[in-house]
Amino acid sequence: MKENITTELSNALKNGDKERIHTLRLVLAAIKDKEIASRSSGEDSTISDDTVISLLKKMVKQRNDSIDMFKKAGRDELVQKENSEIDIISEFLPKQLGEEETVIACEEAIGATEAKSLKEIGKVIKYLKENSSPALDISLASKIIKEKLQNL
Repeated sequence: MKENITTELSNALKNGDKERIHTLRLVLAAIKDKEIASRSSGEDSTISDDTVISLLKKMVKQRNDSIDMFKKAGRDELVQKENSEIDIISEFLPKQLGEEETVIACEEAIGATEAKSLKEIGKVIKYLKENSSPALDISLASKIIKEKLQNL
């Protein structure tokens, strides 16, 4: 996956797409930081595609949080910039499950964990993280689980 991002960066450099260049350099810097951190902790210096995907998801989440703050502050130009960064980063993420598939996965997780109240939401989310595909949007799943557990 890192090679794919590097290739896209070189294409952006050739095309002179400044916004894409900036975002891809941020992504590669974050990957490099993760590699250095894993190397210093005695692990293998190369990181897996799953680790890169979780890193990209974290970057998208950070940008979504920033968008919320910028909207509250009335900074539409920064909202637009963050949205374009999200679009570029999302190109490298696997396609997320739709809402219907997420609802089904949440219902299965609630059944498997035998959750009966909102207090057990952590147990259900932990089950989902361990037993579902990386294409599952955990933030959407969390909202669905919360809604379903409140209605029990």
